[in-house]
Amino acid sequence: MRRCGECAHWEPAGAPDCARCAGLVDEIVEGGWRDFLTREFGTREPSDERLIAEMVVDEPDKHPWRVVDAAYDRLTCPECGGRLSRGPAGCAPCDLANGFRYSAIEIDRPAVPPGNEHALRVNVSVARRPSGISASEVLLRRLFLPVLVEGGLPTTAQAQAVKAMANNGATEAELAAVIYRDRDTG
Repeated sequence: MRRCGECAHWEPAGAPDCARCAGLVDEIVEGGWRDFLTREFGTREPSDERLIAEMVVDEPDKHPWRVVDAAYDRLTCPECGGRLSRGPAGCAPCDLANGFRYSAIEIDRPAVPPGNEHALRVNVSVARRPSGISASEVLLRRLFLPVLVEGGLPTTAQAQAVKAMANNGATEAELAAVIYRDRDTG
């Protein structure tokens, strides 16, 4: 893990407030999109991406979550005008799209514990669309991102213990100390 030069969090735990960390979170999704486009379509025109994105969101259950999330990023919400699925809570089209994106496929990366990809997906989702989610939940999700990106996965007991600390008013520094305790943070 390394520190972000802009916010000093372990990358990308500064998302969504730190632009650099938010960009790193977006890159998790964008890398999946680029790989998908190259593998499935080879060379293409940039204008084709919108058509491909429309095709992907019509069948989110047939594509990996990173591809689906990136496809929604290429579509505009007719209500809020933002990226479809990332608008504020209460925006009906974004709320609907946000729900559909969870039908996408999760495939754990090689050499990570089973469930890492699901945890990464949920935490990325929260960091990219924190609207309507409690501040303490956003804090926990973003603090766990560096661990998940590196392929770690807290046990249920560890996650519950940290959640209990947050519910009891622990500071961000106290939570981070517990989350990163067993990590080589050189």
